[in-house]
Amino acid sequence: MEEDISQSLTPPVSPFAGESQCELTPALPPCFSCAFDPGRDDTRSLSSDSYIGRGSLKRLLLRLAPAPADYEDDTVDIFGFPWVTETALVESTKLLFGLFRQKLLKLETLVQSSSHDFGQASSLHYEAEDLRQQCVLFLQYVKVFLYRYLEPTCPLEEGPCHPYEELEAQLPSALLEELFGVTLFIGRLKDLPANIQSALTIQHQGKLFPPSWHLLHLHLDIHWSVLEILHLLGQRMQGQVVYAHQFVNLTGENLTNNSLFEEHLCNLLSDLTGMAMGKYSKVRPTEALTSHHYHCTCTKELWILLIHLLEHRSKVLHTQSFWNYMNKLLRSLISGQPVAEQYGVLPTHCKDPLGFTWWLVTHLAELGQYSRNGAFQNEKQLEDNWSFVGELLKSTCNRNPKRALQEDQIRMHVHCCLSLSLLWKPNNSTVTTLWEYYSKNLSGSFTVPWLGVSGLGSVSRTPLALLDQARSCCSPSPLRSSGHTQLYRSANSFHIFLRVLALYLAQENAGGAPWRQIKGRVYSKFHQRRMQELSEAGLMNFLLLFVVVARQAELEDVAGRACELLGLLPPDSPPAQRSLVWRGQLALLLLFQERGLDVGAQASWLASSFSQTAREFYLKTTEPSRRLALWGPLGSYLEGVAEVFETSASLGLSEEKLLNEGFGLLLPACRQSELSSALGFLQIVLRELRRVHQRNVQPGHSTCPPGAWLPPPNASVGKDRHLAVAAALWAHFFPFLRSLRLSNTPPAQLADAAAGFTLLAFDLPSSAPQDLQPNPIQSIMQCFSWDDMLHPLLVTRYLPHLLQNSELVYSVSSGCGGSVSASAQTLSVRAWFRCVLQQHIHKNPDGTDSRAGRALEEQLSELTRLILRLPEVDSILQRAGMQPGAGSKLVPRSALEMFIKAVGRVYSGLQVLSERSAMATRALDYTGDIMKYIKHYLVNKSPQEGLLLAYWAVGCVVKHWSPLLATSKAQQLLFNIVNGLLLPNSLSGLDKALRDSLSLYLQGLSIATSMSQSQGAYLKKQLRDVISKYLDHFLPATPSVGAIANHPVLLAACEATPTPRGAALRRSILQVISENFLHFKGNAPPSRLVTVLAFLLELLRRNNDSDPALLTMPLPSLLHCLKLVNEPHVRRTSTEALQLVVERCSAAAGDAPCDQIVTVLQSFVEENEGLYDKQVYSVLETIAVLDSRVVQVLIPILSLSLRNTEHKRGLGKNTTLRNAYRNLLTLLGDGGQAEIISLEQD
Repeated sequence: MEEDISQSLTPPVSPFAGESQCELTPALPPCFSCAFDPGRDDTRSLSSDSYIGRGSLKRLLLRLAPAPADYEDDTVDIFGFPWVTETALVESTKLLFGLFRQKLLKLETLVQSSSHDFGQASSLHYEAEDLRQQCVLFLQYVKVFLYRYLEPTCPLEEGPCHPYEELEAQLPSALLEELFGVTLFIGRLKDLPANIQSALTIQHQGKLFPPSWHLLHLHLDIHWSVLEILHLLGQRMQGQVVYAHQFVNLTGENLTNNSLFEEHLCNLLSDLTGMAMGKYSKVRPTEALTSHHYHCTCTKELWILLIHLLEHRSKVLHTQSFWNYMNKLLRSLISGQPVAEQYGVLPTHCKDPLGFTWWLVTHLAELGQYSRNGAFQNEKQLEDNWSFVGELLKSTCNRNPKRALQEDQIRMHVHCCLSLSLLWKPNNSTVTTLWEYYSKNLSGSFTVPWLGVSGLGSVSRTPLALLDQARSCCSPSPLRSSGHTQLYRSANSFHIFLRVLALYLAQENAGGAPWRQIKGRVYSKFHQRRMQELSEAGLMNFLLLFVVVARQAELEDVAGRACELLGLLPPDSPPAQRSLVWRGQLALLLLFQERGLDVGAQASWLASSFSQTAREFYLKTTEPSRRLALWGPLGSYLEGVAEVFETSASLGLSEEKLLNEGFGLLLPACRQSELSSALGFLQIVLRELRRVHQRNVQPGHSTCPPGAWLPPPNASVGKDRHLAVAAALWAHFFPFLRSLRLSNTPPAQLADAAAGFTLLAFDLPSSAPQDLQPNPIQSIMQCFSWDDMLHPLLVTRYLPHLLQNSELVYSVSSGCGGSVSASAQTLSVRAWFRCVLQQHIHKNPDGTDSRAGRALEEQLSELTRLILRLPEVDSILQRAGMQPGAGSKLVPRSALEMFIKAVGRVYSGLQVLSERSAMATRALDYTGDIMKYIKHYLVNKSPQEGLLLAYWAVGCVVKHWSPLLATSKAQQLLFNIVNGLLLPNSLSGLDKALRDSLSLYLQGLSIATSMSQSQGAYLKKQLRDVISKYLDHFLPATPSVGAIANHPVLLAACEATPTPRGAALRRSILQVISENFLHFKGNAPPSRLVTVLAFLLELLRRNNDSDPALLTMPLPSLLHCLKLVNEPHVRRTSTEALQLVVERCSAAAGDAPCDQIVTVLQSFVEENEGLYDKQVYSVLETIAVLDSRVVQVLIPILSLSLRNTEHKRGLGKNTTLRNAYRNLLTLLGDGGQAEIISLEQD
């Protein structure tokens, strides 16, 4: 039928008309274009220059002019020539289509001759673009001509008619033949050379394209335009069938507009399907919903055009719908049978026909959401295709083992089915088919090995997780969201099926009909044998199924049925299975709670099962391995019940029935790790009970956790329910806590749970048992903090929970309501005091901190901070002017010292006897049995840090509370301290502690002895005993400057500025030295005389005492040393000490001689008369050199003593003695000279 049109053609109009040729060219018609697509594959938007973007499709379906503003002039430019607009197609049909084929051929030639030379890319692009535009322009002219000028043919009237009328009558037939010729000329898309088809995947970055790209898109334009023109032709002919008369005459075959439309359409659908098949070969199952079936938006748009055109023709012309065409095509693909003749031949290389069909149907259904304007809408534009999808499902769920599909394929198919359910209204038969399959494979693993861990799907470890999983099934992600597209990786096929089922059950305006339709099918699949055949995975799937159905349908009916079915499981089911059953039951219970329904029946059944398991766990006859296995369900029960309490906003739905006597059996049988979990569970329940009670008491103050279900508040009913929960906690948990309180290794959670009960008693005092009434808070605090037998770890963790509660602290401070006694703060301070002292008990044998010790250190720091904030302690610190600075953080030791000092300072400042007595009582309450607290250190002599702390802390008490300890109330404590710490039977291991702290004790005892009214003498004796003991203990055998300078007794006595209290201590020390260390037995000197003298000298030297009474206390001993000892070191040290005494006394006496020295010297002379006269004179010479006045006073006594001595001897004058005396007198000034003269006259 082709004509030779290679020769030059003569235009049908005058050449002179070409002067205005540019004005004859209409605007560029719509065409396929993906030139500006950023991503090609995943973009939703269509080109604005396309058939949909320019409104061409909409105008076609509405029977509007294809281009109302174009071709309005008398002439039109086509293929470079001007033509008469109204007659060109009639008069030159063959010529125009010949030119059209010529341009198309030229473009094909350009493709074959094009090279990869970038220098020619621009010229080739523009030449190919011009050729394509000319062809598209011609096709648009044909459409416009048909719409404007073609009228239905009528029988020609008899007689001659105009030649044009004859041509016009033949136009439909001629046009049909030319269109048929065009289809033959361009062939099918699948037959295009590979280099042209590859243009679909060109990753273009600019605006220049190779000729192959233009040719391929021109083919798309032609294929669509042929269908569009044929449709227009049918419209204009008003249903008349158009025959290709010339073709019929030549071939004998019928060719009509309808047959050509059908043939061309089926070929096009077949080719597009084949192209999609090629793309599917590269799609992984995980990418099925994100990888589209089209290569670019042009092929995407072509699919959309076909969908709308076929759906329109189906409604208007009652032809086949889009899905009918596709179903015929795809059925043959799945079955492997030859396709219908009009579809041609499909590619045979599809690796997975069934999967491809699912994939293609799903993506075509998504394209059905595009409107004729190209807008993406949620409303369904394309009718559903459930009948064909049902056939696909039956193939997917094939029971034949030889043809059974693997999970990776089934998952993709069900995923596609879910997408279709989101697009279309869910279908009963679809859900039924899926349920039939999964009900028989419920115990399947549904895993995809090559996906690894992600292919296992999610496993719900807790009831709330199970419920959340059910929620996610009931609320599937939007169709194109990442949550939906990634579902293949995150969920198995059964979970995806549950989403389909949930969508089906949740249909709007269905009135429960979907559930009634499928209810029997679901229930009938489960019976005793079936339930016992379920594996662990199957039971998990069963539970998830029923939770989903319960959430979407009739909760109480489904939950009741689930309980009945679970009751069919064997009583001796494995612990792991029991965990799953409880988990599912608790998930259903959470659903009841979500809807505000009473959970009593469910909770009672569940708690009874728990109690039986706890009893088996408790029995001593239970094997350890069995007990270990039983902890699995028991632990899961704790987790699940905790979630029930955490998600409840009112605890008014009989939740207390979950807390039964089983806990009384469980807790005593727990090991350490298990007990931690159980006590952690208890804390959650206590916290949640207090939360909902406080919200009930203060409705305006909402403390609901995120996700909690909040029913309308009812204060009276709520309080009764809260009391019921509290009663269960007191009955089944508190007795165990109380039995554990004296443990040597209390778990950390014990203190937390005990604090929770204390706060519960504060909120609901009437809920506490009778043995804690009438003051439950005080009773509990006595049990867990004030008892001296409690472990510091327990106390330091328990008390901070309470002290940081401002309302409780206020109550403790004021004693309002009689809930706590006035001494509660005092007792708390005592507990802190004890914990500070005992903080090192947990040191390891090598002296390092144990884990418990480190925990105690942290807890004690927090407790210290809170203790200092107590009103009672804060008041004491304020009165003493010793408040810590804002923001300062005191370590416990420093805080304890500050507190002890503050108490002592406040006591000393009191003047009223009753106030002093009350303060003394309170102070003794603060310390408690302090000797008992430190007994561990004293007995074991370790750890060293604890021993040092004990001696230091008690020393601080003795020093700063010395006036208080001197009272009759506290004297016994002081005696116990002295006897226990300072005068023990053995000092081994105590040297460092005593050396570091002895000064505190000596200073405090010295003050106490001066203030005690009833036991002053005894205290003085004890003080002297202590001084004597440790002066001797720390005194080195030989003189050592360092040892003496750092002697603890010396350090205790030293003061930069003398004070009466310091002088009193030094007086005691000097008395002990004189009596115990410088006492001569006959002529024998005492042991370590040099060392003692060195100590005495250091004591005198380091204190600037000026009291002669004090200074002269060691003087007799020094005189004896000088008299009897000739060892140079002794004499030198004694002389230096004597010099200090005499000089300071003389300075204090002023111009007169010091009476105290005179008295001592007089006694010295009288005691040694007749025995050591010569030595006495020598000693007096030394003193005379220092202060002759004190010796001058003794001249009469000395002279009388001399004469008495001579008289007793009866030998007359003793020349030697008189010479010695004369030497002394020479040092005594005028009085001495006068006495010398007097002696010479004897």
